[in-house]
Amino acid sequence: MLYPIVTYIRSHQISPPDLIPKDQFNRPEIILRYIKYQIVEAMDHLPKDESAVRGDNAGTELADSKAPEVSQSGLIDTTEAVSSLVDALCHRPNNPPSLYIDLEGVDLSRIGTISILQVYLLPTNETYLVDVRCLGSAAFTTSGVTNKEMTLQSILQSDQIIKAFFDVRNDSDALYSHYGIDLAGICDIQLMELATRSGRKKMGNGLARCIERDAPFTWQERQEWGAVKEAGKKLFAPERGGSYEVFNHRPMSQEMIIYCKKDVQILPRLWQTYSAKMSSTWAAKVEAATKDRVKLSQSATFVGQGRHMALGPW
Repeated sequence: MLYPIVTYIRSHQISPPDLIPKDQFNRPEIILRYIKYQIVEAMDHLPKDESAVRGDNAGTELADSKAPEVSQSGLIDTTEAVSSLVDALCHRPNNPPSLYIDLEGVDLSRIGTISILQVYLLPTNETYLVDVRCLGSAAFTTSGVTNKEMTLQSILQSDQIIKAFFDVRNDSDALYSHYGIDLAGICDIQLMELATRSGRKKMGNGLARCIERDAPFTWQERQEWGAVKEAGKKLFAPERGGSYEVFNHRPMSQEMIIYCKKDVQILPRLWQTYSAKMSSTWAAKVEAATKDRVKLSQSATFVGQGRHMALGPW
């Protein structure tokens, strides 16, 4: 990709900024630095009112989709921030899914608690951590500013808004038991892996195994992900001397904030990997099996721990 850039710069006799020695301007890293410099310079001279460039409607749309304000704690822990988040999540494309969701808590289930709800918003590449421990039911019942008919609960319950989870069962159990949220429009990435796997489909893989085997990572990204997971486990895993109560500590440590964000940020890559391999027949089976998982998680007899949880539906 660098050679066309080099050719363009040389053919147009573009001079670098004064801070770059001219005899070094044939180096790729210097060229990239110069391009970044030029972009910043150009953006500094754009009109301050973007609606003057894009039109009045564009300006209104930008105002309506204002990014949620995250508090100094790194969490969304006010109803005002929840309202902005609801607006940010509305009216997004479904293919690929725009919303990727995970939950953390202490014994996450009907007998435990929900501490954090993580949302990765693919179109903006932003990750939000909703402080359910702090907000309680207000996390789910607070309406948007411009989308006054919408809440996090209605988004989670809408079959018109696709939400991707990895093994939705315990998350669904906790949401339904504590807040009466009946999930719909769910895509279970764990089932996508099982559906596209060649050979036996009896046992499902956990998230860590799917990431290790299938996530399109660079070596550096894989090392970084492993380091974040290891640091998190030392804080919350009892067998490593930690405690799940760490998810309830406020302010939440930076290590835990990074941990909470990391897994949900990887989900779009897994979705893309499995979606590219999945036939329409298997896509229909995944959709049906996901609905069965949600329904099962809401039943009186559901138990979210044990070897039975590893069994696939096919």
